[in-house]
Amino acid sequence: MDSVLPVTVAVSLIVGALIAFLIFGSYFRKRKSEVESIAKPEKLQANQNLSQKQPLKTNKKSQSKIHSHSHAADKEANKRHHPLDLNTLKGHGDAVTGLCFSTDGRNLATACGDGVLRVFKLDDVTNKSFKFLRINLPAGAHPTAVAYADDTTSVVVATHTLSGSSLHMYGEEKPKATGESKQQTKLPLPEIKWEHKKVHDKRVILTLVGTKATYGGADGSTVIVSCSEGTDITLWHGKTGKVLGHVDTNQLKNTMATVSPNGRFIAAAAFTADVKVWEIVYTKDGSVKEVSKVMQLKGHKSAVTWLCFAPNSEQVITASKDGSIRVWNINVRYHLDEDPKTLKVFPIPLHDANGTTLHYDRLCLSPDGKILAAIHGSTLQWLSAESGQVLETAERAHDGDITDMAWSPTPIQSGDKKLSVLATASIDKKVKLWVAPMLHPS
Repeated sequence: MDSVLPVTVAVSLIVGALIAFLIFGSYFRKRKSEVESIAKPEKLQANQNLSQKQPLKTNKKSQSKIHSHSHAADKEANKRHHPLDLNTLKGHGDAVTGLCFSTDGRNLATACGDGVLRVFKLDDVTNKSFKFLRINLPAGAHPTAVAYADDTTSVVVATHTLSGSSLHMYGEEKPKATGESKQQTKLPLPEIKWEHKKVHDKRVILTLVGTKATYGGADGSTVIVSCSEGTDITLWHGKTGKVLGHVDTNQLKNTMATVSPNGRFIAAAAFTADVKVWEIVYTKDGSVKEVSKVMQLKGHKSAVTWLCFAPNSEQVITASKDGSIRVWNINVRYHLDEDPKTLKVFPIPLHDANGTTLHYDRLCLSPDGKILAAIHGSTLQWLSAESGQVLETAERAHDGDITDMAWSPTPIQSGDKKLSVLATASIDKKVKLWVAPMLHPS
């Protein structure tokens, strides 16, 4: 009896353990099933969310592509030529800081921030590409302006370095014809014919303008006027580089200076609203005797931003921050104290989004004196010089601010005809050629 009891207890414990195992096993299996039943919907939901997010991600990509195509379309639309846009001269490595046509209009010299002077051959403005002569400027020299000197093969460029401003005149050497040597296939590169360093007390040269002096006793040589950012202006002989005279505006800071087409007058826009005019006096042998102040253009109420001479050298056109353009007659007897007269006053027809009148940064009159080209930032306008009426406007003529412009002195070949052409330079590394607009009937 005593031996049976331990066995019975042991069996009971084993049976109880089995029952507990089965009960707890069933509970854990049920719990696992519940956990799985809860986890699967969450996983499914997560997969559904992921599948929902994936199309959204794809949509964003597709939207990005759409926007990209849209921007590309906008860019393409912006690149569409203005009706007056003839062609673009490419190949510049930096901002184009200045340009100038040769006297025959067949060459266009450009000064570029990449330290290269380029001379483009404009045989036909409709060409897809243009040949150009590349002239590497001295190391570290940043060109600021360019002008032709004496003939179509000589170019003067103003540069600036840490040590100051310099002028360099590059001229081509004509090949010597000899019976023994074969005909040269290439013309020699232009060489520096003369240069002056640290001119204008090392100040930056803002403008450089040249013209053939034909007034009075002048012998037809090219004279060049350089204007610094200070108050000084210098007159140079184009071929030799000889200094012919100096003037001082005494107006705190210069904006620009130019010379009349016949080489008689120098006029400058500076810090004030007045424009000073000097006369270049020539001797009978063609040399310059003196440069003397002869008149002052008074009438603007704010600083004059730019000016240009008429082709006959008897009128000056000025633009001011007061929102007006004035045409002046300077063909007066100044030696009898006769003052220059204002012939016309036009409001500047350019406004911002708020209707505020904008000022012009530059002016340039066509060779026939009928069309006035003017710029503000990247906007280019053509006006009637007679009435001030707007002929055409190119609101984004370039992708950046326009830095310089010039009319070709003679019509340029364009297919089977010749056209009056305006060239504009910009910080967008391009030079554009524009045909003159048609004058509206009065």
